[in-house]
This record gives sequence, C-alpha cells and structure tokens, in this order.
Amino acid sequence: MTVLVVTGTDTDVGKTIATAAIAAALTAAGRRVMVYKPTQTGVSGDEPGDVAEVERLTGVLGEDGVRLVAPMAPRPAGALESATLPRLDEHVERVTRLERSCDVVLVEGAGGLLVELTECGETIADLARAVQASVVVVVRSALGTLNHTALTLEALQARGIQPLGVVVGSWPSDPSTVEVSNRETLKAGEVPMLGAIPAGAGQLSRAAFVARAPGWLTQLPR
Repeated sequence: MTVLVVTGTDTDVGKTIATAAIAAALTAAGRRVMVYKPTQTGVSGDEPGDVAEVERLTGVLGEDGVRLVAPMAPRPAGALESATLPRLDEHVERVTRLERSCDVVLVEGAGGLLVELTECGETIADLARAVQASVVVVVRSALGTLNHTALTLEALQARGIQPLGVVVGSWPSDPSTVEVSNRETLKAGEVPMLGAIPAGAGQLSRAAFVARAPGWLTQLPR
C-alpha cells in the first residue's frame, strides 16, 4: 500500500478529517505519509484548504494539484475562471513524485468517486486505477447511506478497483436507531469497515487528534 485514495459517497461526508485520521494512524505505525489533493475548490489566494487542515491536525504535509475559487465540482469551477485543469498524466506524475519521498501517499478526492477532475472527464476513480491505488470510501451515518455506499462500491468494482474498506466520516455521540443499524450493516458487508470518526474530531488539538486517531481506525491495515 503505497498510494491510498480517499473518496466519498458524496460531498461533505468527512473525507478531509478521515484523511487526517488515516495519516495519523499510519504515522503512528511508523509510516512516512504525504497528502495530495488533485483539485481543491472553494479557496482563493493563500486561503487554507483541505491539505492545510490535515497538516493542522496531524503535522503531515502535502500539496494541491490545482486550486479553484468556486465551491463546486472541479470541471465547472475551472470553467468559471477559465482555468486549465491538470491532465490525468500530470496528476499521476505528481503522485509518483511524492511516492519517491514517503511510504504512503494519501490522495483525497473532491466530492464523490465520479466527479470529473480533468477536461477529458476523467475522475478520481480513473486516477486511482492509473496509480494502482487502494481506495477508502468515506460514508455518512444517516438514512440513505447504505444505498450510496453500495453504489460507490459497485462503481469501484465495475472498474476493477478493489476497495480497501469504508469509514464512517462523522459518528454522532448519540446515534439514532437508524444510524446504529446502518453501522451494523456496514460492518457485516463484504467490504471491511475500517472504523468511524467521532463527530467533532476536527475540533481537537493536534496532540489529542494524533493520540486518538489510531483507535478510531482499528481495522486499517498499517
């Protein structure tokens, strides 16, 4: 496992905090980790994005492929500002370069699995396949997550990409009956459930986050 793509069933499912938790867990196991965000949308100038959030929580460094102002999918966001999106081979080259300087590159996607990253319509799934990555799918806890998770896993498997496992991106302190049932169903699925990130984990100090993250992801291969 030298490249691990972190994708989600949708936007705002907790991919960035899950990426940070994975980075912290792997670092605690002695792995040297870096993060790559192919497309960061919703930022301007030097405004911090998802890579900066991972660094804030864990100390793990990374870089963006391209930064776009509009808080929307990469391709339409790029069109709004007449920006040229990196080609798939350019993303592959960036990941490969980072691979040479660490043990694991974490690639955090934008939105869901099939959001287009390039002008040619290639997606995070295409990037995962191109770099022969393992894939973690970050999912919601609430109603609807079983269908969204199944669709995302089916899309991965249809492309010949074997998912490493699923992570609940934000697990509430007082889960509903539906959420408890969803978690049990996910645990019983064919794809391993790697763990769940507590809601509000992103508000922890770096020391607390790093100390607790390995316990949230007990089934994550190290």
